[in-house]
Amino acid sequence: MTKLLRAGVAGAGVFGGYHANKYLQSEGVELVGVYDRGTGRALELATKIGAKGFDAEHWDAFIDQIDVLTVAAPAVAHAQLAVRALERGVHVYVEKPITPSIQEAEAIIAAARENDRVLACGHQERIVFHEMGLFEAPERPIRLEATRQGPWTGRSVDISVVLDLMVHDIDLALSLNERVATSVIAKSRSVVGDLPDETEAEIRFDDGLVAALKASRAADGRERTMRVVYPSGEVAIDFMARTFLNTTPFKLNADFAETPRGKDPLGASVGDFLAAARGETPRPAVTGEEAARALALALAVDEAAETGLTLSKVAVGA
Repeated sequence: MTKLLRAGVAGAGVFGGYHANKYLQSEGVELVGVYDRGTGRALELATKIGAKGFDAEHWDAFIDQIDVLTVAAPAVAHAQLAVRALERGVHVYVEKPITPSIQEAEAIIAAARENDRVLACGHQERIVFHEMGLFEAPERPIRLEATRQGPWTGRSVDISVVLDLMVHDIDLALSLNERVATSVIAKSRSVVGDLPDETEAEIRFDDGLVAALKASRAADGRERTMRVVYPSGEVAIDFMARTFLNTTPFKLNADFAETPRGKDPLGASVGDFLAAARGETPRPAVTGEEAARALALALAVDEAAETGLTLSKVAVGA
């Protein structure tokens, strides 16, 4: 019999709604409630899904009723919410980026270790790579190019576009090639908000891999593409169309988007988190340590863009 887990969501925005629905659809999970600093937002989402709404004055009542928590609040609140939950014995899934600072990420990781709790992070596009079969490729990539852009939505204005969007592709690059970044050059500009809304970066790794990344949250249209070049060919991925072209000899799964996990990467990521919380699997899809590694490189990109300098020997990777 599946162990019943009582779940909660911190953050009543768009992603909070996504996670609430995944818990509602999960076997052996009871969605207890939604937490948000303001009562109105929490109650609005909770009413839609038939759960309870909790505000800042009722945090203790909220956290004492749950076993697992998704933190989908603004990134600046991730560390406080996650650490407080972990210290109360709750397993935590933090949406990306894990936090806006390395110190806060380390605090979350430490709290998970000290309290023997599962810590997961929402870089769920790793599920896509797994379903494609890219992690079984017999070669290391030599070049990776990615563009991730879309129109202004007004969301995630507390962080740069690098932490908002580019961090996905940084994490994917590290998942394919967990090496040390030896140099980072970047340029950014603000278009609508106060923080960078468009960034281009080139990251070089100690084994020769070059990652050329572009991200914008103020573009005219949406694009989510990646080109991974290997010695024997390349794989060109369209994340929106959920298709790829493959000129390598690797036997990749062209029907990855039709697999149960490929159809719903977020659901698969949440499912892996729940399985780890039950002790059925040794780890979630993406660990806190892996999320912190992506964060460190993302922050290096922001620093390189802000200073106009080339950063060397970035302390991320294996």
